[in-house]
Amino acid sequence: MTIVAHDTGTGYEMKPAAYKADLTEVGRGKPMGELLRRYWHPVGLSTDARDTPVRVQALGEDLILFRDRQGRPGLLHARCCHRGTTLYYGKVEDQGIRCCYHGWLFDTEGHCLEQPCEPNGGAFKDRVRQPWYPVEERYGLIFAYMGPPDKKPVLPRYDCLETMDEGEFVEADDSSIGGGGPAIIPCNWLQHFENVADPYHVPVLHGSFSGPQFTTMMASMPDVTFESTPRGVAVRSTRRQDDGKVFYRVTEAVFPTLRVVPNPRVAQFVRVESIGWVLPMTDTSFRIYVAGRVRNAGDIGRMRSKFNGKFWWDMTEDEHQRFPGDYEAQVGQGPITMHSEEHFGQSDRGVLLVRRMIRDQLDALAAGRDPAGVSFDAGAPPVTFEAGNYIREA
Repeated sequence: MTIVAHDTGTGYEMKPAAYKADLTEVGRGKPMGELLRRYWHPVGLSTDARDTPVRVQALGEDLILFRDRQGRPGLLHARCCHRGTTLYYGKVEDQGIRCCYHGWLFDTEGHCLEQPCEPNGGAFKDRVRQPWYPVEERYGLIFAYMGPPDKKPVLPRYDCLETMDEGEFVEADDSSIGGGGPAIIPCNWLQHFENVADPYHVPVLHGSFSGPQFTTMMASMPDVTFESTPRGVAVRSTRRQDDGKVFYRVTEAVFPTLRVVPNPRVAQFVRVESIGWVLPMTDTSFRIYVAGRVRNAGDIGRMRSKFNGKFWWDMTEDEHQRFPGDYEAQVGQGPITMHSEEHFGQSDRGVLLVRRMIRDQLDALAAGRDPAGVSFDAGAPPVTFEAGNYIREA
């Protein structure tokens, strides 16, 4: 039988699909998991650490966040090192958290203080320790370092959250603003992070498909340049306005997971107002923590987009299909997108730069070097970003 051109290219001819595990899998011992563990990551709001344990998933690990009655936050592995029940049902006390099963008491650094069922209160309590992680509080968030203790860097400060204009203060949010959907998004973190370096989807997905979500300034197709920087990838977009001026917008994808995206509603022309940290919870789920300068409580939440006039959670399935956004486009790629099936064009240069940046840092770590953006200098100045919305003369 003769096969002609119009008979070829069917799904039957597809080769087995695969994803890039070294870029996507975040567990301990995995290349990306080890790289991410060299940085601090937000694992909750400061208000989440309280005298009732809170479940946390981060980098593929099940953890418990709490605050002892002396005000010290703690982040412990959920599985008790005695007989394996979860500390989620533990009781928070002055010195730490007590397991519900046999009463072992652990402080915020995992030291076992009491074993009440053992002779003399626990003759071997000093020889066991509940796995724990260091935490620090900043910008209304609790950050955890989950990597090798001898490589713990300082927790960075950021100029856009340190230098306040009159009347401003920092507000934090854990509802995954920028993710386009619910707080926990069921796909791989990279499908969202590399989207930060994709400005071309804005006039399509956030305009003609979702129903106009941003200002008319954002509706036109931009002229874009991409550049690798010491800390990530900078995306510089220009759009000419009717008055002859140029709308100049800079977005940065900053390693390891920072989305430095100026307000797409362009309420004012200023340096970037907020930072979002993409937290990989598992290989197939993530959430976004945001901290930003605001003038009124709740201003961060008011940045959330609507779709044809509705919030994501108020839409029917039919409306999600007719007015898709970032959530639908990224989750629609599958739990982990099949990279072998991609076909890149010129508009994907930013995504390719992000992936190259990640591979460069994987190579640096494999060679025994510290990855980009890691600092051990407690006196280092706050990190400054170029990102923002600006108006320039033509």
